[in-house]
Amino acid sequence: MSEEILINVTPRETRVGVVENGMLQEVHVERASRRGYVGNVYKGRVQRVMPGMQAVFVEIGLDRAAFLHASDIVRPAPAAAVEGVESNGNGHIPSISELVHEGQEIVVQVVKDPISTKGARLSAHLSIPSRYLVLLPYARTLGISARIEDEAERQRLRDVLTPLIGENPMGYIVRTNAEGQSAESLAFDVAYLTKVWRVVQENIAKAKVGERVYEELSLPLRSLRDMLNDDIEKVRIDSRATFEKVVKFVHKFMPSLDDRIEHYDGERPIFDLYGVEDEMQRALKKEVPLKSGGYLIVDQTEAMTTIDVNTGAYLGSRNLEETVYRTNLEAAQAAARQLRLRNLGGIIIIDFIDMNDEEHKRQVLRMLNKGLARDYAKTTVYPMSALGLVEMTRKRTTESLARQLCEPCATCNGRGVLKTAETVTYEIFREITRAVRQFNAQKLLVMANPAVVNRILEEESSAVAELEEFISKSIRFQAEEHYSQEQFDVVLL
Repeated sequence: MSEEILINVTPRETRVGVVENGMLQEVHVERASRRGYVGNVYKGRVQRVMPGMQAVFVEIGLDRAAFLHASDIVRPAPAAAVEGVESNGNGHIPSISELVHEGQEIVVQVVKDPISTKGARLSAHLSIPSRYLVLLPYARTLGISARIEDEAERQRLRDVLTPLIGENPMGYIVRTNAEGQSAESLAFDVAYLTKVWRVVQENIAKAKVGERVYEELSLPLRSLRDMLNDDIEKVRIDSRATFEKVVKFVHKFMPSLDDRIEHYDGERPIFDLYGVEDEMQRALKKEVPLKSGGYLIVDQTEAMTTIDVNTGAYLGSRNLEETVYRTNLEAAQAAARQLRLRNLGGIIIIDFIDMNDEEHKRQVLRMLNKGLARDYAKTTVYPMSALGLVEMTRKRTTESLARQLCEPCATCNGRGVLKTAETVTYEIFREITRAVRQFNAQKLLVMANPAVVNRILEEESSAVAELEEFISKSIRFQAEEHYSQEQFDVVLL
């Protein structure tokens, strides 16, 4: 499989695209005015304790107080917890009031960016990632990524790391990237993380409440740390300054991959050359066409994301069951890609077309899981229901692509629909009747969108005459180009 990482840099925005076999699979955007907070560590102060929610709100210097749950303060035994606090042996978490109190200073890490009206989500279990490891300063564990499935390799990694960690009173998680890496590479990471943690401790000691004591890497470096591996053929960067930073970073942490980094200086913008701009525009639409003629409808709401599968014009070759099966197979693959591309998280429900054959259902689920296997975000897929629905979750840490790039429509206020001119017409008639009962006026002026005014004067002229007779007042209508279809004013003269 051909896989490339493209990095596009402009003065105020950086974008990273992952392209597999010529198709965009995921895209990340970071703007100078709105850098994400995930991974940053802050010295905070407990602002409000909420015993009923087993949580507190913590002031960390952001616009809104951030949320910290009791389970993110205490660590189940036997692993040591933050500041020595542990749950009891049966895994019971103490009351939030026993763990922290209002006004208490606490060191916390952002694990989920502020999304919509919600503040950031915090954890007191700090974790600092490197290329192959994640340091858990307050834990005493050595964990290995479940994606490393070979038991012999898992044991080799344990054998290599145990003496490296030695008496070090901290925990480590071995990342998927560590598979097959040498003892020297892992030793480098252990030494690097030890140095980073020493600096963080020094920062904590002198920091004031609301100050950041550790900052996650910028998007280009973070992307390469997390995604650059032997499968990536090339990393192309269209900024000389960023290219030089990346080269230094890769040379220091991944010297074997030095030759994969290229500076792109072509005349055409790098995202245009690979069709990334067009793919990003398509990823903002609700409808996703399938090659077979079917299509998906992707709907993102506050509570969940739904993906509806439709056969469209695809009639198939044999029979209806075969047509449905083929469409669902293609839809499963496309849905997995869309989740990654659009960065959709939380609860997701995919409504496949009903199938009777149990083997077909299993194959569609297998195809969905296969498509999700390369997703860097954690996903959990549940069995297909009797209605053909597949419930799944995808870990969400940042806003979706649409919510990063778009805002609710000012005309419909994000509803996605507009009241018809007819509906607005009758709202105007009701408002006129209400107004003349409350206030004295000789005549009325109605200002509204041209489409609404035209409808009133043409199709509702007789109704206007009846209304004028009923209220014993004359009504004048004035078209206002800048009014939206739902907007109007009734002015008493």
